[in-house]
Parts: sequence; structure tokens; C-alpha cells
Amino acid sequence: MNALRRIDSLREGDELPVREFRPDEIQLFLYNAALWNAHRIHFDHPYATRVEGHPGLVIAGPLLGDWLTQCAVEWLGESGRLISFEYSNRRLSYIGEILRSTGRVLSIDHDKSEAVLSLAILNQAGEVTTPGTAVVRLERA
Repeated sequence: MNALRRIDSLREGDELPVREFRPDEIQLFLYNAALWNAHRIHFDHPYATRVEGHPGLVIAGPLLGDWLTQCAVEWLGESGRLISFEYSNRRLSYIGEILRSTGRVLSIDHDKSEAVLSLAILNQAGEVTTPGTAVVRLERA
């Protein structure tokens, strides 16, 4: 269980825990089925590689965004809430890659009890595939 976080105890530069992701074909298929995303690059390996020219099945961009949201929400625990969130997909990610989420506190507004978080999904080479930001609100001490 996460310790309660308070806005007064945060410092700019504080890092969020790193999470590792090893998505597989089943997770990717089920995720895209739930979204009704029928683009074949996410489930048809021969199509993705031979027709579209990808090295493997492409991980859906919204899944990467969901992982970034989880990074912020799990770090908050029951101490606060997510106010806003945005992200963009900059590089494709593929099944077989080990991905990880990172985050840190960018700025703190003590008057509003809010903090801005910088978030990112990185691939095995350490390249940012999916940068994002979140605004969170925390309780005071």
C-alpha cells in the first residue's frame, strides 16, 4: 500500500517508480478488441511485417497512454487525483520489446495543491517513445 503523499512533501525532480512492461500478442489482441480497433498491424503478424513493413506487431498507441496514466495514478495512490493528462506517440513500439514508464515532478503549485508530472514510455534503447504530462492534485499536510 502506498504511503499517503502530501503536496507539502513533494520536491521538484522527485521521481516516480519505474514500471516495466513486456506486452505479448494476447494482451495486445485483447486490448485492441476492447477498443474495437481492427487495424491488422496489431494482430496479424504476416500483414504487419510483409505488407506494412513493420518488424513485428505494433503496440497500440492508446495502450501506451494508458500505461502512462497508470504510472501517475498508482504513484498518487489514495492521496490525490488526476486532474489532466496528455501524451503523444513519437516512436512505434513492437511486441518483444521491453518498455518502461518513468516520471518525475516537474513543478509544484502549493496554492492550488497541484503538481505537474513529466511522464514517458522508453524502449530498450532508452529512447522516449511516448512522452506525456499529468497534472495531479494532492492533499495538504
